[in-house]
Amino acid sequence: MTTTQPAEGTTLVYQCALPLSRQTLTFVADLLRGHLKKIRSRWRKLPPGKIALIVLATLRHDHRLADLAGGNSISASTISRWTWEIIGLLAARAPRLDRALAAIRNQGGEAVLLDGTLIPARRRSGTANRKNYNGKHKKHGLLFLALTDEAGNLIWISSARRGAASEITAARRDRIAGHLRTAGLGALADLGFTGLDPDPDDPVIITGYKSTRTRKTTPAQRHDNQALSAARAPVEHGFSDLKNWRILTRLRLSPAKATILLRALLVLTRQHTTR
Repeated sequence: MTTTQPAEGTTLVYQCALPLSRQTLTFVADLLRGHLKKIRSRWRKLPPGKIALIVLATLRHDHRLADLAGGNSISASTISRWTWEIIGLLAARAPRLDRALAAIRNQGGEAVLLDGTLIPARRRSGTANRKNYNGKHKKHGLLFLALTDEAGNLIWISSARRGAASEITAARRDRIAGHLRTAGLGALADLGFTGLDPDPDDPVIITGYKSTRTRKTTPAQRHDNQALSAARAPVEHGFSDLKNWRILTRLRLSPAKATILLRALLVLTRQHTTR
């Protein structure tokens, strides 16, 4: 019988700290237990708590699956299957845009913060290469829009768009202005969303003043822009919390799977971080 040994020699196992709360681990483990009970799955190679820990480590640290598998006496394909099972369960709990805005309104909120971010992705070959290239950031990636409350807590994330798309076009396709008007809320956004609101006489999206070659901003307008930037600062904290999941360092997924992943991480981020 021939046994294949690792090229590096004898396999070593080491410990690694996972900077997440026990409440987050319990939340994911209970979610998995409920799913296993629903599908009447009587046996898994590891208990739900251990599976949840491995999946969270995969998402948080982006370890190679083969490395995690070797340390837990399972296969890399098993970890991949468990990871996507839990990602699907988490993504199903991500709120829709209208429900997220309704929740803010019911809590007494008056405004949300709107912004977009580019998640780096692997460079694609052929004609698909240019679609994912973002000229602003000079890199390949997928574009996502997100809403946070006034404290910077993420409340909603959009579907993935190709990196070459603009933020305002993505916002129009998601009909964000219409949903805000229906919910009776306003939104603060940067100058990239100027012109998004179809009703400039009664705007629900505030973007500040833009300076051009022929029309410079006045001191009062610059003061208003500074005040708007200060009020919008928490949205960057929301994106920072999301990008702490190192699996987003460079996506190696299709846009459809990337959307599911981001929505799952939205749920985890809301569970782990609340301001």
